[in-house]
Amino acid sequence: MGTAAEAAGGPGLVRPIDESGELRELVSDCVHCGFCLPACPTYQLWGEEMDSPRGRIHLIGQLLEGAVGTTAAAAHLDRCLGCMACVPACPSGVRYDRLIGAARSWAEEPPPGPGPPPLPARSRRERAARAAIFATFPYPRRLRPLLAPLRAAQGLRLDRLLARTGLAERLSPELASALRVAPAPGRQAPAGLTPGLVPGRRLPERIPARSPRRAVIGMLTGCVQQVFFPAVNAATARVLAAEGCDVVIPAGQGCCGALSLHGGRKTEAARFARRIIASFERAGVDAIVVNAAGCGSAMKEYGELLAGQGGWTARAAALSAKVRDLTEFLAELGPAAVWHPLPVSAAYHDACHLGHAQRITAQPRALLRAIPGLRLAEIPDETTCCGSAGIYNLVQPAPARELGERKAAAVEAAGAQLLVSANPGCALQISAALAARGARLPMAHIAEVLDASIRSVPVSRLLSG
Repeated sequence: MGTAAEAAGGPGLVRPIDESGELRELVSDCVHCGFCLPACPTYQLWGEEMDSPRGRIHLIGQLLEGAVGTTAAAAHLDRCLGCMACVPACPSGVRYDRLIGAARSWAEEPPPGPGPPPLPARSRRERAARAAIFATFPYPRRLRPLLAPLRAAQGLRLDRLLARTGLAERLSPELASALRVAPAPGRQAPAGLTPGLVPGRRLPERIPARSPRRAVIGMLTGCVQQVFFPAVNAATARVLAAEGCDVVIPAGQGCCGALSLHGGRKTEAARFARRIIASFERAGVDAIVVNAAGCGSAMKEYGELLAGQGGWTARAAALSAKVRDLTEFLAELGPAAVWHPLPVSAAYHDACHLGHAQRITAQPRALLRAIPGLRLAEIPDETTCCGSAGIYNLVQPAPARELGERKAAAVEAAGAQLLVSANPGCALQISAALAARGARLPMAHIAEVLDASIRSVPVSRLLSG
């Protein structure tokens, strides 16, 4: 698992700041044309230049030159969601993802030698909240024990009491946000149709294809996903098996490192990545299917994350080439199972790390449209982030809540009976925002919708979840 020094980003494990000049070159690619402005959620909120991608690029350039104080730059860099909407919007192809990733790493893993001092000057409470998140969420064995007190609080409605009285907000805005978006007890899918695939139980390490075998697929179970959303993993495995895939689920895979990578903790992310690579190399699979947008995005970046790390670089690139989002893989594979009618109107929400980072937007819609009886409704302003963004809604609760309210209003305007997403975090964020508006709309992961169609589950089961 690595040493404490590795997890903290100890000396010698993080490269000196921009010694190759790569970041300065990336900064110079930006011509300040402004095409990124309407795509940026935080610029939409506040209209502040420094809270736009080109403004943050300018700040990063100033920091590299030592021409601006870190305190002034810190808040603007911290307020970036990392949604990457600006990347496809940029006509110059600026690698904003690389730049904001570097800036975040300066905050979490200060580089040795000359360069900007650590960023940013967070309060003690903010530092403690981030430390607790990164010490808990990537580790299922640490996260799972939190389920019992959460369920008890939800059962007694203490979470609603804390929210109504404002006590949680006064104690900690991060705690209040966590309670607001915490998942309710998950939908329990019918058991017995596929032995061993019952939500809440550990999935077997190998699940045989239920039709002539077409591929051997590795499946990422994730960290938060396997604890809070076991029904999604079970549905994913059932869909893959029904479509003619042997599904291999390595027992020791652990966290993929997405939360760490997107939070600037690159040394920690690299440690998680090496473990994932070793686990799936031993599995000997044709492809690795991922059902959470942020995880898939991070795993496709392993080659860059482990660049210059000896033999790991080639191994990382080889694994990244096998990674597919569930919808991406199914679109490439083509259907084999019989899909039964689901008479329902559904709105599909694009998760940012699927739509913007991986450029996967057509495949989920094509799969949903292929289900007999399903009517697909588009969400107005569908490309704007909902405010979930990994841990953003926990550490930046105010802007996350405002973005969630905007997305909830757009979802309501779509007039659908069911909201579908390929990322459970987005569904939680939008669900909480809808609840705050007094609205209720059933949510489902796209794997659950496909699974329901293949197994001819009544649509009422989806709408009651």
